[in-house]
Amino acid sequence: MKFAAVCGSGLGSSFMVEMNINSVLNDLGVTGVEVAHYDMGSASPELADVFFVAKDLEDSAAHLGEVVVLDSIIDLDELREKVKQVCQEKELL
Repeated sequence: MKFAAVCGSGLGSSFMVEMNINSVLNDLGVTGVEVAHYDMGSASPELADVFFVAKDLEDSAAHLGEVVVLDSIIDLDELREKVKQVCQEKELL
């Protein structure tokens, strides 16, 4: 299973979300999930099973497949809730 964080430039914010996803997965005890980060221009559907994007990129990310929209990329509680939900749906928990 692979998760990806995507932002406009693929640098700061997507890398921060990637690290936070890894932290949440660790807290949940979920293993076997690879997490990466990309910029919107290089992100493509085959790179991950689930993509996490900020609300402002929701329309741009529609082509990626399964997209989880984050209302706030700095809200760790929201991220924890959404990562946990995806893990439950994918039977990783």
